[in-house]
Amino acid sequence: MADFSKQWCEINDSEMPWDFDILEVAEQLYPNSWMSYICEGFGFTIIAKDENGDIILGFPNFDWPDYVTNGVIKYKTYKEVIDGSI
Repeated sequence: MADFSKQWCEINDSEMPWDFDILEVAEQLYPNSWMSYICEGFGFTIIAKDENGDIILGFPNFDWPDYVTNGVIKYKTYKEVIDGSI
């Protein structure tokens, strides 16, 4: 079953019921921590906070050779994702 964030639904299909709110999940996090959440709409698999407490979202990175050199997750700021810069 696919899950979609409130933010994705508000931007792309306001009639669609959402499964979770990125901001509510992030509220529960301490800096430098993360939770596994999948948003099929945006394509992220992690909601996290960086060392400054800013929200970042983790995306699977299957690009070669980045997969080997940089790990399997690419992070983007919440603002980048919401503004459509992904």
